[in-house]
Amino acid sequence: MQKARYFGRKIWHVVKSLLGEAIPAALQYNFPAKKLQVYAITGTDGKTTSSTMLYEVLKQANYKVALISTVAAYIGDEEIDTGFHTTSPEPKQIQKILHRCVEAGIEHVVLEVTSHGIFQYRIWGIPIALAGITNISHEHLDYFVDWETYAGVKAQLLQKANKAVLNADDRSFAFVRQAVERSQTPFVTYSQDLADMPKTVREAVETRFPEPYNQWNARLVWTMAQELGVKNADYVAAIKKFSGIKGRMDFLDIGEEFQVVVDFAHTPNALDKALKALRKQTKKRLIAVYGSAGLRDRAKRPLMGKAGAENADLTVYTAEDPRTEDVNVIIRQMKEGIPEGAHDTVISIPDRKEAIFWALNEAKPGDIVGIFGKGHEQSMCFGTTEYPWSDHVAVKEWAEKKEKSEK
Repeated sequence: MQKARYFGRKIWHVVKSLLGEAIPAALQYNFPAKKLQVYAITGTDGKTTSSTMLYEVLKQANYKVALISTVAAYIGDEEIDTGFHTTSPEPKQIQKILHRCVEAGIEHVVLEVTSHGIFQYRIWGIPIALAGITNISHEHLDYFVDWETYAGVKAQLLQKANKAVLNADDRSFAFVRQAVERSQTPFVTYSQDLADMPKTVREAVETRFPEPYNQWNARLVWTMAQELGVKNADYVAAIKKFSGIKGRMDFLDIGEEFQVVVDFAHTPNALDKALKALRKQTKKRLIAVYGSAGLRDRAKRPLMGKAGAENADLTVYTAEDPRTEDVNVIIRQMKEGIPEGAHDTVISIPDRKEAIFWALNEAKPGDIVGIFGKGHEQSMCFGTTEYPWSDHVAVKEWAEKKEKSEK
């Protein structure tokens, strides 16, 4: 039944997305990507950070470059919002942005590509000069049925590129390599081990990114930069200046003796890695606040619950875009993953603002409060309506209320 629904969606997107949207959009803007060198990055986790990092590296190397990510598009000094939630822009929007790139004299574009963007033909008509992949972990299996189908969609981007850059240490490597070899696409690999990088490059990466997963993102970007002829000095300069991305391991200064970080981690793999990275930085306790999205991959919910219970001293399960599902049901499913003996470290507060306020009130000097799942997003979906929401704003509101109460 699931496979039948999957192939039904495929046929639907051939008709609606490809014939009804992607082809007309490319024709309307006269295939602007053919006048550009497009470098694409996909993967389950880390693709926004990696795409932004590559964009900054190319800017440092004086490339006339633009960025189209799931957070925003950047053409010169102009920032263009690309949507409420993270997925590749629709065909007309992406073709319009590429057209504006050509008009602005841009020659190179870094493009973040999601699995839905590939499957729904949003990037049809865009030749890819170089494509890289971060990893493929558990995500979107409600939509793509199983891991192999999901990985196969990701691999399609690499198969269509002139050259691909593969993660030799990811569980997906053998699967993706076979797909790339079938398409006879030339490829190079990178390792998560930084040992073979030049000393100055390795030191810059390790200093800027204490988190192993961001070091791996930087390793992918370095490999892609090497393929594009970027000098190591430019790469190092860009990495040292890299300011990060709002909502990605984003430490907020609210004048407290504990730390607060907002991060977008919303998959079991990303959450596990983010918590492990913060654990190494925590002087005292690690407090985690997060949920799991409604009408999305239900199989990952116990895995999400497990990640916090295993890695944090205290975990608060809460709402994260419940949509038309009951947030309490979602939380109960998350609790199925709590290891034996860890239930007393987990509490449930369905209201996200209340959950964040509770965690911040609970925090003591030396603690880290990690708020996960929403990152940069500016809305949260209840029912079928997107309501204004920001984890950053919630933290700021707590700090302002505390300051007033102390006067």
